[in-house]
Amino acid sequence: MAQPNHTSDLTLDVDGERCSLTVDNRVTLLDALREHLGVTAPKKGCDHGQCGSCTILVDGRRMTSCLTFAVAADGAHITTAAGLGDGERLHEMAQAFCDEDAFQCGYCTPGQICSAIGMLDEAKAGSPSYVTDDLESSPELDEDEIRERMSGNLCRCAAYPNIVSAIRRVALS
Repeated sequence: MAQPNHTSDLTLDVDGERCSLTVDNRVTLLDALREHLGVTAPKKGCDHGQCGSCTILVDGRRMTSCLTFAVAADGAHITTAAGLGDGERLHEMAQAFCDEDAFQCGYCTPGQICSAIGMLDEAKAGSPSYVTDDLESSPELDEDEIRERMSGNLCRCAAYPNIVSAIRRVALS
């Protein structure tokens, strides 16, 4: 009897580069990026979707890559923190993180930046959060709203006030 095939051929667009790979069907997107493609911007923190260190943008939406099977992202456009900016200048969110001193050790920073970009897009689209007062209008990105929307991204160094300042700076620009 023939053995079942437990692998899949995938094509991913990662930070603007088309990548083809064959992975075990149980491989997470995070492991496919880091171990198969050498993309190290997303970090493996908890491997349970609780810390946000692995947050990336998949087709423009933020996602914890440790909870996503790579096969589910076949054909997707993936943006990591390394794929932001234009090669000459940092993305405005990354620049704001630098300017506002919104990191200490930096381990969570790539996930924080990707999450912040995705969060701003969600807010612009009118998606409410738990603390949004008026569900009929676009949410105002005050500090409470930003904190709530970023609550899935943890920082062991506790740089939260500066992270909020950096995000608010971009939101107001």
